[in-house]
Amino acid sequence: MSIHDTPAAHSPARRNWLKAAGALAGLTLVAGPSGLVMAADAVKYGGDKMAGGVVDDSLVFLSVAADGIVTIVVHRSEMGQGIRTSLPMVAADELGADWAQVRVQQAPADEARYGSQDTDGSRSMRHSFRAMRHVGATARLMLETAAAVRWDVPVTEVKAVNHAVVHAASGRSLSFGALAEEAAKLPVPPRARISLKTADELRYIGQTSTRGIDLHDIVTGNTHFGIDTRLDGMAYAVIARPPVFGGKLKSVDKTAALKVPGVLRIVELAGSPPPAMFNPLGGVAVIARNTWAAIKGREALVLEWDDGPNGSYDSKAFRKTLEAAVRQPASPARDQGKTVATLAAAPAARKLSAEYYLPHLAHATMEPPAATVRIANGKAEVWACVQAPQATRSNVAKALGLTYDDVTVHVTLLGGGFGRKSKPDFAVEAALLSKAMDGAPVKLTWTRDDDLQHDYLHTVSVERLEASLDAKGMPTAWLHRTAAPTITSTFAAGANKQAPFELGMSAINVPFAIANIRVEVPEVPAHTRIGWFRSVSNIPHAFAIQSFTAELAHAAKKDHRDYLLALLGPARKINPADLSDGWNYGEDPAKYPVDIGRMRHVIELATAKAGWGRKLPKGRGLGLAVSYSFVTYVAAVIEVEINAAGEIIVPRVDIAMDCGPQINPDRVRSQIEGACIMGLSLAMSGEISFKNGRVEQSNFHDYAVLRAADAPRVIHTHLVPGTLDMELGGVGEPATPPIAPALCNAIFAATGKRIRALPVGMQLAKKG
Repeated sequence: MSIHDTPAAHSPARRNWLKAAGALAGLTLVAGPSGLVMAADAVKYGGDKMAGGVVDDSLVFLSVAADGIVTIVVHRSEMGQGIRTSLPMVAADELGADWAQVRVQQAPADEARYGSQDTDGSRSMRHSFRAMRHVGATARLMLETAAAVRWDVPVTEVKAVNHAVVHAASGRSLSFGALAEEAAKLPVPPRARISLKTADELRYIGQTSTRGIDLHDIVTGNTHFGIDTRLDGMAYAVIARPPVFGGKLKSVDKTAALKVPGVLRIVELAGSPPPAMFNPLGGVAVIARNTWAAIKGREALVLEWDDGPNGSYDSKAFRKTLEAAVRQPASPARDQGKTVATLAAAPAARKLSAEYYLPHLAHATMEPPAATVRIANGKAEVWACVQAPQATRSNVAKALGLTYDDVTVHVTLLGGGFGRKSKPDFAVEAALLSKAMDGAPVKLTWTRDDDLQHDYLHTVSVERLEASLDAKGMPTAWLHRTAAPTITSTFAAGANKQAPFELGMSAINVPFAIANIRVEVPEVPAHTRIGWFRSVSNIPHAFAIQSFTAELAHAAKKDHRDYLLALLGPARKINPADLSDGWNYGEDPAKYPVDIGRMRHVIELATAKAGWGRKLPKGRGLGLAVSYSFVTYVAAVIEVEINAAGEIIVPRVDIAMDCGPQINPDRVRSQIEGACIMGLSLAMSGEISFKNGRVEQSNFHDYAVLRAADAPRVIHTHLVPGTLDMELGGVGEPATPPIAPALCNAIFAATGKRIRALPVGMQLAKKG
């Protein structure tokens, strides 16, 4: 049958289409990946709540060429988490495609077409899994229908299998490529006709055998990261930025810099006073024929700065400010029972308190920020390693005075992100420099020094915990004061208090079975740029809470695992609102309650696999911690050995994770291992400090990241099985928070020394 012919009126395929089309006549609905949602619905959760929402249009995300090659568009940024493999894999599985004939195309920034493209919050798969299944299933039905129409058989008699549609009754088969043109001309079937495969029909989802789409190119150096962009006629740039946040340029002598061979132009950039949002810090840019010439030109600049209001910022002094803040009553974010009265009435012998400190942290991505911009005919093109393409597009448009539609953002691979590359200030800088060069392409590179000294840092914090204990050593009251400059200071002037979403990261939503719980939040100012960071406020909150539970267990002379399980109480599901958490990572509390049974299970699984309770030689110890973050449950047991010099050796780590179903288990394990390495690195050596408003660290010699020799000898990951009818949890971030407290609890078990301030650094070094 010609693709231009109309199927006969008696054709089963045509009758099926007519019935389906008629069933939808007259309805006005908003389609989401989980089903049909009435437009009048007010409350939105998950992906539907994000700017741009969730799109599951198969014509947007999937195409089949005449040669059978299936191209699947991925709208999230790849930064090592494997999303360029995992999302296409989901659609390919529902389609029935041969993975060897699948190609992946990176989407440009286009929120209206692709929906939300922000790659953060451990939600790419959580928000897009069902949408991509729908994309693949829709395309499958269109191919099956095209075959059924050609053969004039009911569509129910044909099936897409391994890149072909087969009709078992007659033994006929047509490849996807042979059907592509006909299928593309069919109307997209209504949602009511789309059926997803059962678990036993899936070939890729939940399996470990799917090869990463970029692995070969990454290993052979054939990939395109932000720093790899090359365009004809391109210039190269670096920027001398104010050394103090909020500072500005007083004067510059360009004479020597302009004499450096290769230097083309020196451009002054205006800064943005706090709140800086995603705007450039300002300074002096050196544009040259290559990056090395630009760097040497920058070194030759003679600069004088006005440091502004943060010129006296000293992180050691600020720690004392934070400590003073948590030692005074503050306004409560959660106030359950009679905590203050219970603590006041408890005898001193039955009270325990402790303070925990965590310094500023830098993202230190292996690829520092880099962006290239070209402007021509009133339109700008951006090539950049960004986690937030839509924010990049809008910010570049605003900086250049262009419309949103006049800016195109090409997303490259990211050599790490961790939240830093959600802030596209570096793309805006590159855009302004291209404009200064009359639209010629300019690639801006941040050096490692730039990256560490001008980052959107993870906040510094002091956490104070107090508890009163009954005769059995169990808490009768729990008080937590958490003092930290807030991320919202980056966006709003005068913001000096942690926001609800920050407190909802393991502080107010502590799920212990304690009658009296109070969480207080002192006000403290910000003196630096602060941004989200892998696992964000879960890191300091979990470090404090999970360390304090170990201290309580020791005071009660009880095993830490048994004590922690007793604190959690029996298996039950808690509405996050009952914990004063109205955020819950943006997810529906009915679908994502805090499940104590699942939390207990990961503790029991991790400790069982680690051999909790086994006798260890002197100088060795096991430490435990658990965390609920990004709607996923993780427990970690770390074994440490402290040698004669006081150095830390980590022979083994066991991590149990319950994230619901694991769509790409191999990548889940990789993410857990990476989070463990990063968590240990931060705990042992991560610290950004300030003196006279300036960051004291400049490179990896004084902001050390974990080297291979210091990494755990083995990391065991234990995944709790999930079924496809379960809600998905996050994966990229949840394994980070329990690492630091598990490490420090293990150090105590090995040495009897409590570590309450990070990094551990030289605190165990033998003196003399």
